Amino acid sequence: MTAGTTPAPASSPTGASIGPFAEHAWATPHGLPPFERIEPAHYLPAFEATLAAHTAEIAAIAKNPEAPDFHNTVGALERAGLALDRVAGVFFNLSGSHTNPELQAVERSISPVLARHGSAIYLDPDLWARISAVDAEAEALGPEERRVLERYRTRFRLSGADLPPEAKTRMAEIAGRLAELGTSFSQNLLADEGAFALPLDAEEDLAGLPPFLRAAAAAAAKERGGQHGHVITLSRSLIEPFLVFSTRRDLRERAYAAWSKRGENGGETDNRGLIAETVALRAERARLLGFDSFAHLKLSDTMAGTPDNAMALLRNVWTPAHHQAAAERDRLQAIVRAEGHEFALARHDWRHYAEKLRRAEHDLDEGEIKPYLSLDGVIAAAFDTATRLFGLRFEELADVPRYHPDVRAWAVRDADGAEVGVFLGDYFARASKRSGAWMSAFRSQERLNGVVTPVIVNVMNFAKAPDGEATLLSFDDARTLFHEFGHALHGLLSDVTFPLLSGTAVARDFVELPSQLYEHWLEQPEVLRRHARHYRTGEPMPEDLLKRLLAARTFNQGFATIEYTSSAIVDMTLHLSSAGEDGLDVQAFEADALARIAMPAEISMRHRSPHFAHIFSGEGYAAGYYSYLWSEVLDADAFDAFREAGDIFHPETAARLRKFVYGAGNLRDPGEAYTAFRGRLPSIEPLLRQRGLAA
Repeated sequence: MTAGTTPAPASSPTGASIGPFAEHAWATPHGLPPFERIEPAHYLPAFEATLAAHTAEIAAIAKNPEAPDFHNTVGALERAGLALDRVAGVFFNLSGSHTNPELQAVERSISPVLARHGSAIYLDPDLWARISAVDAEAEALGPEERRVLERYRTRFRLSGADLPPEAKTRMAEIAGRLAELGTSFSQNLLADEGAFALPLDAEEDLAGLPPFLRAAAAAAAKERGGQHGHVITLSRSLIEPFLVFSTRRDLRERAYAAWSKRGENGGETDNRGLIAETVALRAERARLLGFDSFAHLKLSDTMAGTPDNAMALLRNVWTPAHHQAAAERDRLQAIVRAEGHEFALARHDWRHYAEKLRRAEHDLDEGEIKPYLSLDGVIAAAFDTATRLFGLRFEELADVPRYHPDVRAWAVRDADGAEVGVFLGDYFARASKRSGAWMSAFRSQERLNGVVTPVIVNVMNFAKAPDGEATLLSFDDARTLFHEFGHALHGLLSDVTFPLLSGTAVARDFVELPSQLYEHWLEQPEVLRRHARHYRTGEPMPEDLLKRLLAARTFNQGFATIEYTSSAIVDMTLHLSSAGEDGLDVQAFEADALARIAMPAEISMRHRSPHFAHIFSGEGYAAGYYSYLWSEVLDADAFDAFREAGDIFHPETAARLRKFVYGAGNLRDPGEAYTAFRGRLPSIEPLLRQRGLAA
């Protein structure tokens, strides 16, 4: 069943209509938001009304004359704010995936208000006194209740609950300003990405582009108004294949320059000043809390524990990757020379010549693979894998509310027919969507307020094929889809009572385990033989092609590892420093950090600082981009559990995986959760083997 009723005010304090947010329950299939009835003008009044209601709820908890116990304090906190959560869940999903100027204005207005509201809760001395007074032993609390209590106490401490009044005031000011900076960063980046289009008007501009890329560039041109026959935008699913296939080196250089300079244009959307202030404020907040740096603060509540531990892992991978990337560069430069050119390999050349090398070494090119990886086929593969692992069933829903015509919806059921939740797939790039790929929730699973089933969304930026044609994916695109669907399963399979512990609300360096682990099934011959079928004929991928594809799994891994690891090292270095206090020169700091690790000149960071949304659009991955690699240590070792069982869908292993990882939310410390699944903690060797970096 879906969520029950959500207490909601009828209007804002000013009397303005809040539209469907005034309804206690949405009479829609599966309780989905009635997107078609929600207007931009409803959001700000709805936020005002639900913020006022939540403030009153918190005041009642803090001033409760009864002696504090788990039920009237922690349990009450978990039951409060449901109406606010519902408004925020819809608004912030749409602000990322389908925004417009009206929503952006609301976002600029409400983000600092929400930050100050959060600060008021976590810095409330009466509330903190009640939480501190809850006696787990005297109340004989169960394991899940104890975990919720521990999580609240940690959150309050790291938010400044123990600080003196003056420091609390400053913490609230910092939180509000950081929210403004993060919103501005995101909106600047979206503006830069939307403003660029490389027109390809002449036939020679299309030189080297395979049919699928020409079709996608034509579709992008049509979406941009049709002034040009073909355009390349800064959507990753367009620009990366353009850099691979275009034989026009001058156009590759122009496209790459625009891609790498996002957020660094010297105009109104330049993000460098925002970064300097953000880094300074984060460092100040860490000092107020008694930490050496923001990185120390952020990692104090993670698996890694300290920046030293995270950096040690990054260095252990950097050294072999650096050697491998140098060897890769030399092979690419040899191809340049063999073609009669005298230029030195540049960043905008690497992907182009790497594809030539892959053809030479593995007799493989992207154009040969894509016809067997239609979007529908890869979705089916992801669903079938979930069916074979966890017994899930997926039924596509036709007549349900959706926020954009491209969005697809599925009801998800367990093996016994019980409803698990609803899954939404928003797969195509558009100007109203920020770049990247992500999972989010319109509604999270819990049982404290009735049986609440989740509504989970995956958002991608694949290049949409013209009408009537199948959208074809690269193998990297297919991996992204599996990755994000792994996150989706983490939300869908959540089986907890308390909202605080639901789904992906786990340590940042554990949250990528379910997503990265799920990628492994895409690379299994058993899955590819079943689902990699030609989009026109339905014929399976030829066995020879499948073998060549899998043999090339570690091809170009030096480049890929350097690209990622350099971003993680710069992120950590920024947040270990206090450079922002004296006016951080972002470009110079980044250059110095890269020079100290001998960054190869021919490779760029995967995310340069001015467009590093993971760490500057919010704090989710700030001083935490290392998490992907930390989780990769876990996922490489975790998939070995299936190999050791002799069956990639081994039922007992899959059952443990669901119980202790995908379904467990934050019920346990992440190290305990992994050990409960695997029987031990992992080692780094499977990761190095997986990346082809083992000695």
